[in-house]
Amino acid sequence: MMKLGWTRAALVFASLIGGLGAAQADRIKNPTAVFSGLDKITGRIVSFEVAVDETVQFGALQVTARVCFTKPPTETPNTTSFIEVDEPGSEGKGKRVFSGWLFAASPGLHGLEHPVYDIWLVDCKGGTEVIAEPRETPEELPPIQDAARGPNDPARPGDITAPAGGTAPRPPAVETAPLRQPAPQRQQPARRPAAPIINSDRPN
Repeated sequence: MMKLGWTRAALVFASLIGGLGAAQADRIKNPTAVFSGLDKITGRIVSFEVAVDETVQFGALQVTARVCFTKPPTETPNTTSFIEVDEPGSEGKGKRVFSGWLFAASPGLHGLEHPVYDIWLVDCKGGTEVIAEPRETPEELPPIQDAARGPNDPARPGDITAPAGGTAPRPPAVETAPLRQPAPQRQQPARRPAAPIINSDRPN
């Protein structure tokens, strides 16, 4: 049973370390993002590519990709892209209808909400440079100091210290009265038992 418990603890620890590594894993910056768009009125789906920091017209929308990231082949796939979507209005004034991240693995997560169009991320391509993410080092705990300290060591928060100028005064003595012994009780003389009454009503 003890060996099984240690095995489970080791597996849990390994899974935590693996999750931490995945959260800080390296990524690849790509120059091009690949999207698919749906026109809800016609039901037509169109695939189109958007270069980073360039704007592409899809229907009545203008799509601008800011970044597009993928993971190295040795890590869990995670393709993401940050985009901005504008819809031109009257008098040349545009309206920002979406600004946020799209996830290829979860198209419906934080997706574009528009009555006519749907846009989702398909892939990122063209990137070869791996961006190394900074690794967080575990915080080192301060060394445990010995509880025994010398008389000249400075006081620490929570310590009980004597007032300045010498040792702490002793508490005043409390005077107590001597205990009184109870007076001995006098013994009463023993009563003699009453003589029995003899019936003398008989004639002599």
